[in-house]
Amino acid sequence: MATPTTSTLPTRSATNNSVDEDAVPGEDTSEVTRLFSERLAAWKHAVGYLEDYIEATEKTNHAHGKEYEKILKTVKDPLKESHHFDQSLGGVAGMFENIRSNTQGISNQHYETAKQLKGSILPVFDRLHTEIKNKTKELTKGAGKGSKAVDKARAHTQKHIELLGQHTATFDSAGGRMTATDDPYVVQRGVLHRLNKQILEENNNRQDLISVQNSFAQFEAHIVQTIQHGLGQFMQVVNTQAEQTRAMYGDMVGTAQRIPLDFEWNGFIQRNDTVLIDPAAPARSVANVSFPNQDHGSTQPLISGSLERKAKIMRSYDTNYCVVTPSKFFHEYKTDDNFSRDPVPEMSLYLPDCMIGAVSGQKFNVKGKDVSKGKIGNTLSMSHEYQFKAHTPAAAAQWWEIIREAAGQVTSEVPAGSVPTSPVTGQNSPDASLASTVQSPTQPGGLAPLQTQNIATQGTVASPTTAGTAGATPSSAAPASGVVGEPGKY
Repeated sequence: MATPTTSTLPTRSATNNSVDEDAVPGEDTSEVTRLFSERLAAWKHAVGYLEDYIEATEKTNHAHGKEYEKILKTVKDPLKESHHFDQSLGGVAGMFENIRSNTQGISNQHYETAKQLKGSILPVFDRLHTEIKNKTKELTKGAGKGSKAVDKARAHTQKHIELLGQHTATFDSAGGRMTATDDPYVVQRGVLHRLNKQILEENNNRQDLISVQNSFAQFEAHIVQTIQHGLGQFMQVVNTQAEQTRAMYGDMVGTAQRIPLDFEWNGFIQRNDTVLIDPAAPARSVANVSFPNQDHGSTQPLISGSLERKAKIMRSYDTNYCVVTPSKFFHEYKTDDNFSRDPVPEMSLYLPDCMIGAVSGQKFNVKGKDVSKGKIGNTLSMSHEYQFKAHTPAAAAQWWEIIREAAGQVTSEVPAGSVPTSPVTGQNSPDASLASTVQSPTQPGGLAPLQTQNIATQGTVASPTTAGTAGATPSSAAPASGVVGEPGKY
């Protein structure tokens, strides 16, 4: 008996040389599954032909000559799904052609073997038929469900890509005025999240199909071996018949046993090399995928990075990932990770409706309303003053400058506990007349006091006494805070 040989699967050539791939490919995910289902059906019908043949042989042995012609009818028609078999000599199709011709020659032979045929030969092919049916169910429940999961994930991705196209078009036509949830930057991150889930489903389904594909060669070898084994037993049963009958059955069995175990499989992969999966091809990656409006200007942040924000209750600083988008939104996220969970902003401020204070060292304040909770949540939410701290003064100045350009109102308010960044100079300084003016701590409306900072590069904070000594005007000689000698607080 021939030993199974290793066959090389076909390689599907790439359609272009670019590394970019479509986010939602147009390929049919169930194409490979249907192909293997058809092939299993072809094998099932082939085994069914053999079952019918032997059963009819057993029955017609009781009727001799004329009744034996019924056997020929079981293999008279071409095989179902015959395009799955090699039509040249030496394969399954050639084997059935040989069976037809020999059956015609033994139409008048003995039938003493009817009982043995029914009791020992038919069960072999019946079990093989059942194995093929079980393989079909396994394919449908395994790879078939995976294909449906891929189609569902692709539908979600396509829906959000179309949503991104709508909102980027709105951004271009409406001048960037939109809600936080419609911000193209936010929508794009949602696309990336669903695209990652889609590719995970695609890769899982692909691996399942590769496993099924690799197992088919061994399964088909088992089918051929079982056919050979059954026909070998069949030959032993009819060996006691007349010499002519024995010779014709021997010819049928010899034809079946001369089929190489990989003959049909190699022909199959050659005829379907454009459909079968190449296991050597790399898996898909989000980094190599492109989709419409991926690089649209509205999806690229003006500035992004980590900032610390003071909590309202504990008064401690928590580090978050923040961005300012071209839509003039300030979004705050827990992290910059797009894949582990849906990247929905924890807080969103529409900067044209916000007020930003002065920057002091690493700190600056923004007062506004969190608009990340939807239309109803935005109506019920109240304005709050958010205190931020960057990692360095230079970073704080960079964030402040970009936020200032988009903010609806800019004040000279300094964060609590900050030392004035532009102190009043000494008496001998050319800028001695430029002093810091601080309002009373009791501001109307509950706002923190505003401190007007003037340009100065040297000197110390002016107290009422030193201001007078420097010859400053009464307005410039006002104390820096409600407590003499302390910087401005709120």
